[in-house]
Amino acid sequence: MVINKKRVALIGTNGIPAKYGGFETLTEYLAKYLNEEFEITVYCAKTPKENRLKKYHNSKLIYISLKANGWQSMIYDALSICHAMFASDVLVILGFSGVIAFPLKALFRKKIIFNIGGIEWQKVRGNKSFAAIEIAAKKWFEKVCIHFSDTIIVDNQVLWDYVKTNYNIDSVLAEYGGDHAVYKSITNDLIEKYPFLANKYDVSVSRAQEDMNIHILIDTYKQLPDRNLVIVSNWEISDYGIQLKKNNKNKYPNIFLQDAVYNLDELNVIRSNGNIYFHSHSLCGTAPSLTEAMYLGLAILCFDVETNRATTEEKSIYFKDSKSLIEILSSLNESTIHQLGIDMKKIAQRRYTWQRIVKLYKNCIN
Repeated sequence: MVINKKRVALIGTNGIPAKYGGFETLTEYLAKYLNEEFEITVYCAKTPKENRLKKYHNSKLIYISLKANGWQSMIYDALSICHAMFASDVLVILGFSGVIAFPLKALFRKKIIFNIGGIEWQKVRGNKSFAAIEIAAKKWFEKVCIHFSDTIIVDNQVLWDYVKTNYNIDSVLAEYGGDHAVYKSITNDLIEKYPFLANKYDVSVSRAQEDMNIHILIDTYKQLPDRNLVIVSNWEISDYGIQLKKNNKNKYPNIFLQDAVYNLDELNVIRSNGNIYFHSHSLCGTAPSLTEAMYLGLAILCFDVETNRATTEEKSIYFKDSKSLIEILSSLNESTIHQLGIDMKKIAQRRYTWQRIVKLYKNCIN
C-alpha cells in the first residue's frame, strides 16, 4: 500500500545547494534529513537556467525569477508562499519577507511553521532618516506573521523570552547545527593561496554590517602589532564594509582582510587553525557561524550581548569594546585558551547538532 507523504515547502532563502548564510544551510540539512519521511520542496531564487537543478537531496527545487535579497525579497517570498499554498501541506517559512502572503492561511488553511529569525525591528541598517518608519513596519510584519502561524520557531532563548513576553506564545527553541564544520589541516597549496596561514593568527568570520562590530576587532589589533588577525567577510555588501576595507587593507602587516570564502573546506582550514575565534555579532540570535566555531572546538571570545551569552551558556569570554578586548587578550594564557575551546566543543556536541535540530523541526511538521 502506497502511503502519501506529507508535502512540506521550505521557503525564504536563496535555495540549495547552500552557498550563503544560516537559513540556507538550515534549509539544506532539513531537505537532506527530512526527505525520506516527507515530500520536500525548496523554493530557490533567480538562477541561470544552465545552473538549475530539478532535485537536490531528493527534494524538488522550484525557481522563482527574483532575488531573495533586497527589495525583491518580499515579492520573491510572497510568490513562493502563494505557490506553496496550492502545492504543499505544510509551509516552513524562514523570516518575514513574505508577510503580504501570510493572510492566505485563512483561505487555504495550510499549516505554517514560522522561523522568526530575530528581532528584525532592532536591525535598522538603511537610511537613518526613515528609521522610525522602518521600525514600525517591521513590528507590524512580525505581528502579522506570528498571528497567521501555527508554530513559531526561534533560535535563541532570548528570542523565546521575547515571543513569550510580547505574544504570550510558547515557541520552539531550535538553533542551528554546527557539526558540518570539521577540522581541516593546512596544506602548502592553501598557504600559497592564503599566506596568513603560515603564521599564528586569530580569526573572525562575519558579514560586513555595523552590528557585526568588525571595526572593534580592527581597532584592537592596530594596538597589538605582535598578534595577527584574519577577518573573513563580504566587504562589498555595505558602505560600512567598503570603507573598512578601503581604510585598513594592506595598511597593517598584522591585519588580513580576506574576501568571503564560500568553499567550506577552505573556510574550515582558515577557521579551525586559528588560535582564538571572535564572534562580534550584536544583533543576531544564535548565529550559525558561532555554533560552527564552537563545534570546531575553538577558543571563542564573544561580543557581550544576552544572545551570545545564551548560545555559549555563559562559558565564553565577553568584550564590549576595544579597550576591554585588549585587556582580555593581554591576560589570556595557553591553558585558558585550551580550556575555553574544550568548553565550547562540549556545548556544541550537546546542543548544536543537525540530528537534534532536524528532529525538532520534524516534530513541528507532524
